[in-house]
Amino acid sequence: MKNIFYVLLSVMVCASCTDDFLELYPETSLSEGKFYKSQDEFIQLANGCYVPLRDYEKTFHWLLAEMISDNTSYQFNNTTGSASTGREAIDMFLPASNYTTYSDFWELSYSGITRCNKLLFEINNTELTWDEVSYKERSTGEALFLRALYYFNLVRQFGDLPIVTEPIIPQEETVNIKRSAPDKVYAQIISDLVDAVAHFSNAQEVEENGRANLSAANALLGKVYLTTHKFTEASTVLKRVIDSGKYNLLTNYADLYNPANKDYNETIFSVQYSENSAALSNKFIFWFAPHTSRGEVTLRPNINIAGSGGYNQPTEDLINAFEPNDKRKNVSIGFWTGKDWDGVVRTLPYCAKFKPPISAPDNRSGDNFPIIRYSDVLLMYAEALNEQGLTGAAIPYVYQVRQRAGLTNDLVDFNKAGLSELIAKERQVEFCFENQRWYDLKRTGKAIETMTSHGIREKAAKPWLYPDSFDVIEYKLINPIPNNEVLNNKIEQNPGY
Repeated sequence: MKNIFYVLLSVMVCASCTDDFLELYPETSLSEGKFYKSQDEFIQLANGCYVPLRDYEKTFHWLLAEMISDNTSYQFNNTTGSASTGREAIDMFLPASNYTTYSDFWELSYSGITRCNKLLFEINNTELTWDEVSYKERSTGEALFLRALYYFNLVRQFGDLPIVTEPIIPQEETVNIKRSAPDKVYAQIISDLVDAVAHFSNAQEVEENGRANLSAANALLGKVYLTTHKFTEASTVLKRVIDSGKYNLLTNYADLYNPANKDYNETIFSVQYSENSAALSNKFIFWFAPHTSRGEVTLRPNINIAGSGGYNQPTEDLINAFEPNDKRKNVSIGFWTGKDWDGVVRTLPYCAKFKPPISAPDNRSGDNFPIIRYSDVLLMYAEALNEQGLTGAAIPYVYQVRQRAGLTNDLVDFNKAGLSELIAKERQVEFCFENQRWYDLKRTGKAIETMTSHGIREKAAKPWLYPDSFDVIEYKLINPIPNNEVLNNKIEQNPGY
């Protein structure tokens, strides 16, 4: 998207396939100005709203929400560089507005918003007798939920944003859309999610695995309320998910990350991936395995990862955050012993949550990527209660998560501050590599303190880091607006850049 609203009345051309996976996320060829006259065509429009989310989660979001945090870093590679994407620089807190990671994330996000706006516009302005009105309710809920999710990630990354909730034409008018402050963006997000809850409430009989639903909307609304420190509202909507009885913690934490048997019992909403085509697959394990490990971690020696692997490498901070006997550690972090970038044999940690392909002969992996899990709801609910001074009531929900991890010690004599610290630690280890840590640090006001201390340790251990890395100051908590948006759409740059 060379201009952020370049395609606001257009819809995108998507590749099509013919496997079962497409029952969840079929992609279709849609054209501007088309008259949508059937229920199936509207469902196809709804399916297209998921596509940009799928694309940016597998390619960019982990850089901006996980690798930027104290959880992960990268394995040094003295033969390659990524100056154009800014991967290493983002990890070192050296942001710049010309990194393609920022522009690609921005563009895909607004592409998703475009699709959602298109669907809502067509539903509201097309006279159609739906075969089953519950599908109309579901499609409307999906568009509202996904638009809210796109804006939620954007506002947490870039701060002030242009808010667009309907198709806009002509293109020249987009330069007149100014940025809105975060409180207004959050108001729009909350409005969308409240409306999504209402629509999903009338579509429960047509819920499908892999699609957003009533519980996903309530859970995301609870996260937005928690982010904006509306703790009473957060606890109210999160309790709806708990009381629904639809989700539970899996007995075995490892079962959450089995691409051969994808989880829909604890995972409330996830991005769906499949090995069946390059477009529908992800390459997480090929990017996250040590780049010197060849095929020993990926199990695909025919795929050269020397120039692309070694990212999202667990840090000592994350490794040390796990308590002794925490079952989540061995599920989350693997260790490979072999030659490092300098030829010295070392034992290197890597992200083990995402797995090699099951049957694809190349680098097509099919792990789903979790966005909201039931354990997230439990810990968010506990946090919301604790922030209201209801520490005793919050403890059992934290205990459930810890018990599944094999940490059965009783949680007693906790005050509000102590439980808050424990919840933060639990979130760090429970959701490592799931793009939660950076947002948690910012939401709780711990980002500068935590990342400054983390940077001191990183610079002491890694002599190749730039001297001015990890200069963690307030303005860097949000990213620069991509250069092309500043130039083409006359969007004001964020302060400090």
